[in-house]
Amino acid sequence: MTTRRSCPPAPGPLEDYAQRFDVLFSSLAQRRGFRDYLQGLLLPRDRNKTLTGLAGAEPITGAQHREVQRLQWFLTESAWDHEVVNERRVQLLCQDPATAPHDGGVLVIDDTGDRKDGTATAHVARQYLGSVGKIDNGIVAVTSLWADERCYWPVHAVPYTPASRLAKGKGDAGFRTKPQLAVELIQAAQQAGIGFRAVVADCFYGDNPGFTEALGAATIPFVLALKARKGTWAPAEAAHTPVEAAGELGWQGPRKPGQWRRIRRRFRDGHTETWWAADAQLGGWGPGRRLRLVVATTDPARLPVHSSWYLLTNLPRPASRRAQQANLAEVVRLYGLRNWVEQGYKQVKGELGWADFQVRSDRAIRRHWTLVCCAFSFCWQALLAEQPIQPGPPGSPAAASAARGAQPTGRPRRTSQGLLADGAAGGAGLADPMERATALLAVMVASPAAPAVARAA
Repeated sequence: MTTRRSCPPAPGPLEDYAQRFDVLFSSLAQRRGFRDYLQGLLLPRDRNKTLTGLAGAEPITGAQHREVQRLQWFLTESAWDHEVVNERRVQLLCQDPATAPHDGGVLVIDDTGDRKDGTATAHVARQYLGSVGKIDNGIVAVTSLWADERCYWPVHAVPYTPASRLAKGKGDAGFRTKPQLAVELIQAAQQAGIGFRAVVADCFYGDNPGFTEALGAATIPFVLALKARKGTWAPAEAAHTPVEAAGELGWQGPRKPGQWRRIRRRFRDGHTETWWAADAQLGGWGPGRRLRLVVATTDPARLPVHSSWYLLTNLPRPASRRAQQANLAEVVRLYGLRNWVEQGYKQVKGELGWADFQVRSDRAIRRHWTLVCCAFSFCWQALLAEQPIQPGPPGSPAAASAARGAQPTGRPRRTSQGLLADGAAGGAGLADPMERATALLAVMVASPAAPAVARAA
C-alpha cells in the first residue's frame, strides 16, 4: 500500500476544518480541490463565484487555465460522493455542543429558485422562482434547515425537476412535487438523528393537504402557515377563511381580549413586542380537534398583513388556561424561527455563490451546493472558536430564553466587506458566522487560491 501524500495546507483555520473530510477523498488532487474550492467560496470577491472567479482568473480568457481546469475536474469528473461529504458535515455540526440539534429547535422546510438561461442545464425550466417573485427560466432547490435561537444551518438540499423536463411529465416515475421532496428531506433529517420540536414551513406547504397528511400519518409535529384567505367548507353562517375565523374571537380591546391571549416576544437586540394569539375555529380545525388553527398578530382589531400569522398545527392544546397561554407562546416561537431560512438564503447566495455555478450536470450542481454548505458550516466553526456560545438542550440558558418566547429579528443593513450575515441583529451569540470575516480570512487574501492564474490573467 502506498503512503498517502500530504496535501498543501489551506490557509488559517480552514485547514483544521478541511482535515476532517480528508478520509472521504481518495487522492491528493481531491483533497487539494476541496480546500481550494472552499477557499474560493470564502474569499470576498467583486464578481460572481464561478469557477474562474473561485480560481481568481479572468472570466473568459482564464477559463482554460490549469487552475480553473483543476477545479472543473474536481467538481464535475472526480470520483467523490457529495452525499457522504454532506453526511460528514452534518455529523460535525451534531457533535459540537454549540451547534448540536436538540428537541427545542425546528426543522424549516422551504424552496428557493434562481434564474438560469437555456435548458441544457439539469432541472432548469420555466417555473415559479421565489427569489424574483414570478415565473421565469431557472432552477429550484427544496431545502431543509435546522434552527433555534442560537444558530441555524442547512441540512439537505435537493433540486426540483419540473414535469416539463421529464419524458412522461407528471406521470413519469421520477417526478416528485416539492411537498413530496420536502417529506423525503424530513425523513432524511430523522435518519441523521436530528431532533426538533416541529417542522415549520410557509403557506405553500401549509396549504398542501398531501404534505400535512403525510406529516400527520408519520406523527411528525408541525407548525405551518396558511394563506389568510384560504377558503374551506363550512356552514353558511360560519367563517370560511382564517381571517374570518380570527374576526370571531371576541376582541374588544386589551382589557376585554375575548379569546385572545397576550404573548410577549423577546428579540435578539433586546427589545420586546406584545403579540396576541388565540385558537380559532374553522371548518374541521379547532382547539379540540386533531388540527388546530392558531392566529397570532400584533393587532387583533386590524390584523395587519405583515404582522399576522395564521398557523396550522397538530401540537395538542393543553387543558388548563395557563398552560394554553404557554402553548400559544410556544407555537408562535416555533414559527418565528422560520425567519432564519430567509437569512440563510441571503448568506449562501449573496456571499458564498450558491447560484453562481456554471456547470450543467445534476451531479455537479449537487456537489456545488454541498460545498457551499460546507463553507457555511466552516464559518460557524470559525465563529465558535473565537466566541463560544451556550449549547441549547433543555435546561440551558438558550432553552430558558426559548421558553420566554425569544425570537430572531433583523435591523437596518450594515455595509462591511466580507460580512456574511448582513442585516442580522447584533448581540451575544448571534448567528452571524462572518461578523469578523475580514480578519478571519486576511491570511487567505494575502495568499490567493491560484497564484499562477493571476499572472496568466
